[in-house]
Amino acid sequence: MSIQSCDFLVIGSGIAGLTFALEAARHGHVVLATKRGAEESNSRYAQGGIAAVLDPDDSFDEHIADTLAAASGLCIPGVVEMCVREGPARIEALLELGVRFSRHLTTGGLSLGREGGHSHRRVAHAGDITGEEIIRAMLAAARDEPNITLLEQHIAVDLVTRRKLQLPGPDRCLGAYLLDIVAGIVLSITAQATVLATGGAGKVYLYTSNPDTASGDGVAMAYRAGASIANMEFFQFHPTCLYHPEAKSFLISEALRGEGGILRLADGTPFMDQVHPLGSLAPRDVVARAIDFELKRTGHDSVFLDMAHLDSSFLRQRFPNIHARCLQLGIDMTCQPIPVVPAAHFMCGGVQVDRDGQSSIPGLFAVGEVSCTGMHGANRLASNSLLEGAVYGYRAAGKAISLLDGSGASPVLPVPPWDTGAATDSDEMVVVTQNWDEVRRCMWNYVGIVRSSKRLQRALRRVEMIAEEIQDYYWNFLLTSDLIELRNLATVAELIIRSALLRKESRGLHYTIDFPQRDDEDYLHDTLLQRWPEDDPGPACPGRRH
Repeated sequence: MSIQSCDFLVIGSGIAGLTFALEAARHGHVVLATKRGAEESNSRYAQGGIAAVLDPDDSFDEHIADTLAAASGLCIPGVVEMCVREGPARIEALLELGVRFSRHLTTGGLSLGREGGHSHRRVAHAGDITGEEIIRAMLAAARDEPNITLLEQHIAVDLVTRRKLQLPGPDRCLGAYLLDIVAGIVLSITAQATVLATGGAGKVYLYTSNPDTASGDGVAMAYRAGASIANMEFFQFHPTCLYHPEAKSFLISEALRGEGGILRLADGTPFMDQVHPLGSLAPRDVVARAIDFELKRTGHDSVFLDMAHLDSSFLRQRFPNIHARCLQLGIDMTCQPIPVVPAAHFMCGGVQVDRDGQSSIPGLFAVGEVSCTGMHGANRLASNSLLEGAVYGYRAAGKAISLLDGSGASPVLPVPPWDTGAATDSDEMVVVTQNWDEVRRCMWNYVGIVRSSKRLQRALRRVEMIAEEIQDYYWNFLLTSDLIELRNLATVAELIIRSALLRKESRGLHYTIDFPQRDDEDYLHDTLLQRWPEDDPGPACPGRRH
């Protein structure tokens, strides 16, 4: 059984993980593990762009104000200010890596877009494939860096901590167990700093804009290890995913509404102006609830995003990827409205961290969507996610570097190899597929855009029962990536439900018909969940306990 060590173990290859890895590689050996190909991450699918104050007519104060307004009172103002003020430097760093942001043909300056909730044009973008372009440039740099070892097709199983191994001394994260998907073996990798950059958990819902990799692995592992988890009830539903049987959750960027797109009912009636002063450019939680209400009221399958009143050549140039994809499906956005529906999009809660990305467990960092920094509060402002990932990836690297022992040598720690015990190959994979489908349907039907206490209680009972079945299956059969992801999905589902039940008010992305009003007197605080590793059931076998 292979045991490896490094200075920095980074799990995930989106903008946050790559930012950390590229910075940390200047000071030590980085192992960058990703469960699919390195190109596959939530960041890659970001269409809109990255928000930062880059226009002389804009200001830090206005970006801060827009972020606070969208977040329904739960932002940490100091964190928001920090991210906003550090944003321009992160854009400059991306430009130095070779990211090809869109530019004005005449001035040569960056072309800045506007999205929902923003008072100015401040979204740097690369057409409508911003994430793909950012990841291209960052991965090229990472592959050229000799101090970065890239492990593709390696999925994290669980974190390794002193408490879980029952070692003396204060608790600390020592590394992680990783399943080599191709070889079918589990590696034990120790590190002075372990970084969760695993992205979100959109696959916990039946309909999502997220790629198949977004199964909440980092949050689930951190929770099992005893880290503090915050604000999981706030799950953002993107208002506009393409509604088409062949679309497979294709996202229709908020930038379309930023350029003048209008949301209409099937009969052509615009409906957002009666809902919010910003109309179709209202914050995402407002738009998603409004669409959900209209779909339930009318019984229609979708609403429509109308761009036909805008110049056709501009639309083809500004949104080439979206235009081409819609054309493939028989929709010409230059003269036809685009059918859209909400879908699970972004997890605003996650592993609670400080301003340097440190979790409540020493040695464990979390950056990007897996973390809860205080930046997004109860509702994320559009295009602030890539900003947060870049800022926190950079800051966490600086902190982790400062914690090295001075020599830069890789740590040698007593982490035992993985023990499969009496586990055997499964001949009942139908259990995995059935439970996967049940979890996602349960979450969509009972824990979606609009909630009730009764539906949440039903969901909790069902998910708890499914989790027991999964746990039993987990201990008896050899690991597969599907089983690991299913186990994590069930954990994340339970965290979302329990958090939603604790918040007896409506705020931001959490809306319940039983408590429709915001309650600042009793609920102007984070929702925190934490467990001790000793509560994890299973045989007393060091590897399998995790």
